[in-house]
Amino acid sequence: MDFIESIPPFVINIVKAAYVLAMLMIVFLVMLENRSPLKTIPWILVLLFVPVLGVVFFVFFGQNLRKEKIIRRKGLKNHDLVSEMAYSQSHKLADGEMDDLPCLDRHKKLIQLFLNNSSSILTLGNQVDILNNGEATFSAIIEALKAARHSIHLQYYIFDEDEIGNRILSILKEKASQGVQVRMIVDDVGSWELKRSFFTQMKKCGIEVYSFLTVRFPSLTSKVNYRNHRKIVVVDGEIGFVGGLNVADRYIKGDPAYGIWRDMHLRITGDAVNALQFVFFIDWYFVSQQDIADPKYFPHKKPEGDKLVQIVSSGPDSDWASIMMGYYQAIASAQKYVYITTPYFMPGESILMALKASAMGGVDVRIIIPEKSDAYFTALCTKSYIKEMLAAGVKFYFYQPGFLHSKMMVIDDELCSIGTTNMDFRSFEQNFEVNAFIYDEQKAIEVRGYFMEDLENSVLIDAEEWHQRPRWQKAKESFARLFSPLL
Repeated sequence: MDFIESIPPFVINIVKAAYVLAMLMIVFLVMLENRSPLKTIPWILVLLFVPVLGVVFFVFFGQNLRKEKIIRRKGLKNHDLVSEMAYSQSHKLADGEMDDLPCLDRHKKLIQLFLNNSSSILTLGNQVDILNNGEATFSAIIEALKAARHSIHLQYYIFDEDEIGNRILSILKEKASQGVQVRMIVDDVGSWELKRSFFTQMKKCGIEVYSFLTVRFPSLTSKVNYRNHRKIVVVDGEIGFVGGLNVADRYIKGDPAYGIWRDMHLRITGDAVNALQFVFFIDWYFVSQQDIADPKYFPHKKPEGDKLVQIVSSGPDSDWASIMMGYYQAIASAQKYVYITTPYFMPGESILMALKASAMGGVDVRIIIPEKSDAYFTALCTKSYIKEMLAAGVKFYFYQPGFLHSKMMVIDDELCSIGTTNMDFRSFEQNFEVNAFIYDEQKAIEVRGYFMEDLENSVLIDAEEWHQRPRWQKAKESFARLFSPLL
């Protein structure tokens, strides 16, 4: 206090004036970015009514870097090759040269959308195995890692040095000692607990490992807000894995605070693996500055099956919110049902409108969310949407046995999507995400079966009971929702 009182009044007034000027400039810049009013207004409120901290929050979390392109893809060999393939495939699709494919009668618009908004090529002749929960997922991944001959590429948001993490690390070290090229990316925030010694040890073992968008002062700023949420494993360019599971014991053993940790993953062979490899190498270029396009990582593949798959990536490295646009198109085109599991539900107005319109148009729309959440404020936001969705005829369920972390959508026994994308603002517009869209009746029916199993372990939310909850609870949820675009 004595120090503050010793400062001349004119200095304090200058500091106050400079702060007000800085705050007004930030508000002006936010407005000039032409964001959605739903996102602009909360930030202006924070800046105006939370002095100092409001500016700090904006610097860390509020900057819109999509237009700046955190990763500039143009000029990368893999990106340019995929763009050319997508351009060619898009014209073939428009000219009717692919009309013999079984999915085109219903999903031509969706396939075309992904070709245009993210250069996501449609791959044929794939085998897709649904890996339900942790034991099945890690058993399949470990089997593939042990059989690796020349390359292993891994990318995870969270990689814990626990029992399953150390088991995988042991395999990676052994493979590296045998001459297998091992490359690994972990997100710096998601894998925050990994010590510097982890990276040193891995490099000593011959494993190339990088942390994605490292968050260190003074370079912190909005890097906190653009996380790499992708989970990808590619072995020898032949076998690929993608889905919702990070590397942590809770995905197998559950968590004492939540119960079981419910999730879903995919094992893929066929041309779709090349698409996963493309996504990995674009991120690898960003962390390592190595533009890798060696044909040995993209081996010619004989048809492994008959599944049609598009691997769709989305994030601040792309022009469009690709996966969100795909969800909108798929939901709006549904004729019979839309079934969704997601740990968080804050989807934005376009997806909300698509879900409501489908439900009110007679489509059976069901959404399962966890009753127990690992994120308190996010759970409040999620609950704030339930009333209006119930009013539109959407059926909401609370999953009971534990934490539901699965990110899955299945529609009309024709299409299913499994990947890393939560149904919220962060996944749709800020994080680096990747999903597999599978156009196949057999797989859609299989995924629907897993959804129905989850439904048996869930409780339907009754509209009347939901309406009669305490007002203080509703008020907390409404307050949280006001700031949901900031999360």
